[in-house]
Amino acid sequence: MGILSPWRGRVWRRGDEPASVASVPNLISVARILLTPVFIVVALTNPEPGLARTLGALLFAVLIATDFVDGQIARGRGLVTDFGKLIDPIADKAITGSAFVVLSILGELDWWITAVVLLREWGITAYRLLVSSRTVIAADWAGKAKTMAQAIALPFALVPLQAWLGEPGVWICVITMTVAVALTIYSGLEFVWHAVRSR
Repeated sequence: MGILSPWRGRVWRRGDEPASVASVPNLISVARILLTPVFIVVALTNPEPGLARTLGALLFAVLIATDFVDGQIARGRGLVTDFGKLIDPIADKAITGSAFVVLSILGELDWWITAVVLLREWGITAYRLLVSSRTVIAADWAGKAKTMAQAIALPFALVPLQAWLGEPGVWICVITMTVAVALTIYSGLEFVWHAVRSR
């Protein structure tokens, strides 16, 4: 590999030279994608409220929380790369999309909601990959707000909150999920609008 190979460069330390594709933040993003199937299996092991559902929710929370960890590391240590800007949103969408599908399989979320969310998420991801040779589109404020809302709503829906709290648990799930889905749709429409204007 030549001196300009993207695999060469900084993995963890700070510095002025380019960061490696194999930097720690990028490896965390890849690990999040690889662990997503584990979350699906755990969450669907036992659909009834109990240990499996709780473990699934905890695993999801860890996977989505590491999104903020790798972002802080990448920015704080100057390890931001074009590959990281692509792989990080893909990891987010793999994790959150899987959670929406799991909830629909369990019969706790209408399939049309999951379909709308997945269409938005993977449609934008496909567009990002399509134009990645010309430009890398990082997430804007609406996309980040959407991710944060999903990171709050999905663990509440996955954990047996309704079984623990009764009616208040139901309302917590409904309100947080409504906000998450609304922001998902809004951020998708905003992305499309900006993409059309930029052309």
